[in-house]
Amino acid sequence: MTTAYMLAAGAGSRLDPDHEAPPKVLLRFGGRSLLQRHVEILRHFDIRELVMVVGYRADQIAREVQAIGAEDFVRLVENPNYRDGSLGSLWCLSQEFAAEVPSVLMDADVLYDHRLMARLLRSRHLNCLLLDREVGEDEDPLRVCIRDEQIVDFHKQPRAAHDWQGQWIGFIRYSPAMARLQRDKIRPYIEARNFGVIYEEPMRDLLVAAPEPFGYEDVSELPWIEIDFPEDLEEAAQRIFPLLQAPPE
Repeated sequence: MTTAYMLAAGAGSRLDPDHEAPPKVLLRFGGRSLLQRHVEILRHFDIRELVMVVGYRADQIAREVQAIGAEDFVRLVENPNYRDGSLGSLWCLSQEFAAEVPSVLMDADVLYDHRLMARLLRSRHLNCLLLDREVGEDEDPLRVCIRDEQIVDFHKQPRAAHDWQGQWIGFIRYSPAMARLQRDKIRPYIEARNFGVIYEEPMRDLLVAAPEPFGYEDVSELPWIEIDFPEDLEEAAQRIFPLLQAPPE
């Protein structure tokens, strides 16, 4: 069995600078929240539990968990210092990484087809991330850089020479041993109170230090979108949502 971990503590200020909107995981498409969609997909693949770090309007997320009948599946971990940045939220999750089961770390603000999760969970790579080769020139995503079919960098501004690159979509799978190593890479940032870095920085540290255990799956042909800006929300509703396939019964 696999445990899923999700970062859902942020206020989504780029989507709504006035902070009047609900948490992004409560955005609704086709009458269902992103949270409900996550739960349905994860349950379909027999994920044993979803552990979510919450902060901004955590009470609204808790009410949605109840409304969709997922109290037995979703466990909320509150980060009272969520305004300090996502690195602190990742550290809250990393305390769970001692479990002796595989784990999936995922962003909460992604609308995606269930086949992406299938690609991740069924990969031959025990440690694996998903990437999309379509990276727009005007975008600023986390770039996964590949050389000789191996990951050599993972950054918004890559430094390593590479053959090609793709955009990370926000999902990564760890073996139990690699999850513990990831926790060790996060710890120095927390001890130094270096909360200004993006949470993916210690993930890059791990990927660069131990690239061979990590593989990737290309999901360029499947529909997905990370919702950060108002235009992302419009694209999610108008273009991505109609392309999504429901998990088979």
